[in-house]
Amino acid sequence: MIKYYKKIDNAIVEIERPEKDCWINVYPPFDHKRLATLSDAIDIPIDYLLDSIDINERSRFEQDDNVKLIVINTPIENDMENSIDNDAFYITVPIGIILTQDYNIIISSAQNKVIDWFFSIAIKHLSPAEKAMIVLKIFEKNVFYFIQYLNEMNKRRYLIEKELMHSSRNTELAKLLNIQKSLVYFVTDLRANELLMMKIQRTNFLGIKNDEEKNDYLGDIIIDSSQALEMATVYTNILNGTMDAFGSIISNNLNSVMKRLTSITIILMVPTLIASFYGMNFSNLPLENSNSGFYVIMFLSILISIALYWVFRRIRWF
Repeated sequence: MIKYYKKIDNAIVEIERPEKDCWINVYPPFDHKRLATLSDAIDIPIDYLLDSIDINERSRFEQDDNVKLIVINTPIENDMENSIDNDAFYITVPIGIILTQDYNIIISSAQNKVIDWFFSIAIKHLSPAEKAMIVLKIFEKNVFYFIQYLNEMNKRRYLIEKELMHSSRNTELAKLLNIQKSLVYFVTDLRANELLMMKIQRTNFLGIKNDEEKNDYLGDIIIDSSQALEMATVYTNILNGTMDAFGSIISNNLNSVMKRLTSITIILMVPTLIASFYGMNFSNLPLENSNSGFYVIMFLSILISIALYWVFRRIRWF
């Protein structure tokens, strides 16, 4: 779908067609014919639109005449049923920022909090002519949501670890693996986003080199992005160590269970073995003609079982 917004008398109004100094929001479901029509109407390369909705597109920027494209990846909560990755709790998708002299186009392959925030709050305080500030605001909010999702993943990891301490099932390990996959997406795209912003700063792609305030603002965003990347890397290392440790714990728990079951089997085997001997079709067995033979045999069986139990307790099999 495509929506057009324009600021009229300090109020944001949705309009029917693109006009000068308007914002354009392109979001799923996509109609490629409408994208082609939009490309022709505002005179931008159709590849800019198609690249921005490619789920595998990497963070980058380029310029064609007076049309600038910036692609940056943003985190979203994963739709497990309709996603390319059915395991990760969070994935990343590209956001395309296309800037022309008259239009500002924001496009993404999936609904996400950055775009929702921008078109519900940010555009109320921005002018369409502030191209650089539009990009910087999106960069800042993008890093904010990366950090927010990283904190959520860390809390989820902690809760799963508490469950795993008292469990020998694979369910909790599978959940940790889902978090690990999410962290792989985050580490990869945070690194790519950071490189993108550093190149934009170095090449003065936004034309803010002589604007100390905006240049410092971009520098602060890059620092925050570096911190988010460091957080994701640390959480990844912790999770890798945790999964190895808990894999060993589950194996040890299973060994303990098997030892107990083996011990119980051995203890129960003694009465069964004695009963089997006396169940054979032979004559002249010990205590065969004694009136108290049954009780003696039962007493010996219980005594031997108790002795075996004591031995297993001594060697800590129970």
